[in-house]
Amino acid sequence: MDNYSILQLPDGTQLAYEVLGSDRKGAPVPLVFVGGVTSCRGDTEKISSLLAKNRQVLIYDHRGMGDSRARKDDSFTLDTLARDLLSLIKHLQWSEVALCGHSMGGMIVQCLLFLPFHRTNPTPLHFRVTHVVLACTAFTPTLDPGYGLKFAPRPKGPLTLETIRETVRLSMPQNYDPEWFASEANQARIEELIDRGLIGRPFKTIVQQRRAVSRFDFTGCHSHLSPDTQFMIIHGELDQILPFSNVQGFLKIIPWARTVPVGDGTGSVPHHRFGHDYIEYFDPQVWYGVFEAFLQLRGGEKARM
Repeated sequence: MDNYSILQLPDGTQLAYEVLGSDRKGAPVPLVFVGGVTSCRGDTEKISSLLAKNRQVLIYDHRGMGDSRARKDDSFTLDTLARDLLSLIKHLQWSEVALCGHSMGGMIVQCLLFLPFHRTNPTPLHFRVTHVVLACTAFTPTLDPGYGLKFAPRPKGPLTLETIRETVRLSMPQNYDPEWFASEANQARIEELIDRGLIGRPFKTIVQQRRAVSRFDFTGCHSHLSPDTQFMIIHGELDQILPFSNVQGFLKIIPWARTVPVGDGTGSVPHHRFGHDYIEYFDPQVWYGVFEAFLQLRGGEKARM
């Protein structure tokens, strides 16, 4: 994905971004995909390219990842990453926006929504957030040692393309589930994902991202959220990085949120047995239907469960 723009921030950070579907400026509310740890902006292409047929879709690289750049001494937090997102949306001059945050991206989205109520540096949002998708994410740091990001150890000796590829491969299974990862039908896709994982994902930045997701405190913040903003929780029962029990936690602190319906119709998924990298499960048209059905809901409208 070479056709991208750069936003220069005051601290010297350069954020690489793309607005897909830019010829549809009069279309429905634009959608922003906010990626997780290790992610780059092209990782959502299976679904973002479909959604861009109806609306503008913003995809971007977090500071220090992909084509974005960060200061050499950069040590960032979720608050920093949320303010990066704020700067991008302000730069695009959008008055309304829908947000989809996956994993760390879901934490960044929550942090963005809480900026007006920040304890030491409250910052208003000069746009209205109409819809929020929280995908495979958390509202508090995960303490269960059975979950969390676990990377394969750095191989001994000189790094070659093959040893790096093998390290990436050994780090991948937790994003899925054992059956999916072992399936012969998915091996070609796994090879594609490994190739993609070799580009634009510096280990130093990934370490900083992991530190950021282990150090945040949203206690009491969700009470500030407005029921006029629609929320949908996507989370699979087979998630090995963040526990499926987070779904009930979100429904407790955001009681008007909906979960992804299960069924055969448009806007539903066949079941909730999917892993952390949810986009790789089901046909992209299924996820397209889920997103479009959700994005058509209006503030305060009760979703059909």
